[in-house]
Amino acid sequence: MGDLMMGLATEDAAGRPIPGAAKSWSLSPDGKTWTFHIRDHRWSDGVPVTAQDFVFAWRRLLDPKTAAPYAYNMWVVKNAEAVSAGKLPPSALGVSAPDDKTLVVQLEHPAAYLPQLLMHQTAFPIPRHTYLKYGNAWSRPANDVTNGAYIVKDWIPNDHLTLVKNPLFYDAAHVRIQTVRYFNTPDAQGALIRFRGHELDTQNPYPAAQIAWLRANAPDTIKSVPYLGVDYIVANFKRKAFQDIRMREALSLAYNREAIAYKIRRVGEQPAYNMIPPGVANYPNTATLDFKSLPYAARVEKARALMREMGYGPKHHFHLVYATSTNPDQRRSAAVIQQMFQQIYIDMTISSVEIAQHLQRMQQHDFDIANASWIADFNDASNFLDLLRTTADNNYGGYSNPKYDALMDKAQQTVDLKERGRLMEQAEQLALRDYAWLPCYFLLTMDIVQPWVKGWIPNIRGFNRTRWLSTDSRPKD
Repeated sequence: MGDLMMGLATEDAAGRPIPGAAKSWSLSPDGKTWTFHIRDHRWSDGVPVTAQDFVFAWRRLLDPKTAAPYAYNMWVVKNAEAVSAGKLPPSALGVSAPDDKTLVVQLEHPAAYLPQLLMHQTAFPIPRHTYLKYGNAWSRPANDVTNGAYIVKDWIPNDHLTLVKNPLFYDAAHVRIQTVRYFNTPDAQGALIRFRGHELDTQNPYPAAQIAWLRANAPDTIKSVPYLGVDYIVANFKRKAFQDIRMREALSLAYNREAIAYKIRRVGEQPAYNMIPPGVANYPNTATLDFKSLPYAARVEKARALMREMGYGPKHHFHLVYATSTNPDQRRSAAVIQQMFQQIYIDMTISSVEIAQHLQRMQQHDFDIANASWIADFNDASNFLDLLRTTADNNYGGYSNPKYDALMDKAQQTVDLKERGRLMEQAEQLALRDYAWLPCYFLLTMDIVQPWVKGWIPNIRGFNRTRWLSTDSRPKD
């Protein structure tokens, strides 16, 4: 999507926000009104990109008839949440186009992170002229037009997507790669074989099980750096057993974070005792699970005591199903987690399905406990903490605490960044004491890149758009 489309802001070679479809912008003194000046550029069919394309796209996104599960990502815009809820018409959304080259965005509260949010696909424009012509078929390859560096040439579902350089891209003169092919590679081990055979120039993710081989044989290809992401396990609050905080606490106590991070994955991820990764902007990040300093053996004993309180023991085990994807690394971890929970009288069955199906069953709350991960859409703690709001579509477990919601609401209305960070930290600590999540480890970027690929800058956002890359002396084989 980042190769095809460009939001008001876009990414530079290191993943930082720079002007995109907007050549510049200005901010009102109260921080709640942003004015964007649309640069002169065209859709790939030659039609000019206008401010109305953004107004149209954002109204469509927030319209409840669209039922976009990611609509909440734009609730920072004035009236957006009310529009999503059907309480106001899409026309009430705080976005307007006084003319073709000017877009005015009114916010519910100040948001210094807005340029980063505008890089996200939810904020991309839609070619209004093709949508009006084709309806929901506007984005099919045959009808798709773009304002980014590339356009779609062909798409074979579950196999590959081929993009070619967009000659009408405003900065086409500096785009050096003419064709890019994305391959669907759910088997990371199989993809690594293709990478070693020079069939792939880059791969994400690489199999964690092969990290020792990579370090010994291809160390220069590894581009892993700390990432704004967290891997976690979520319990389904809609099922009675997991409404008991003792069950959620017991699971968190028995999960050995160090064993998973240092002995199973061995890539370099850090064990997570909270929800917000290091490096998040304007956030104190001192919230933590209360038992962090407790030795693992003592944690297991405490977990057993909690299970016995609930009526379980050596002769009466609790049974649960652990939902995960077919990713080999996740299945490998699941087998170890199974042994960890066995220590506290829990028999765990592993259910692994393809990632799309796994995400669907989490969104439908069709699981006991499930493996999940979250990678930040923008560098702000709220992007993680909003996942636990009662009304969030990606609140997979159905966690709901009015005090938590109130703290997040207050934080979002707070202009002072330090005070805002302190309020969000209070919310995180509350969620940790509720055992809303079982944080596992903080993510690293999982890229390997061939030495002939130039311009690749590992970064905390994990953005490496093709427009900034080139290939030098690529082997003919």
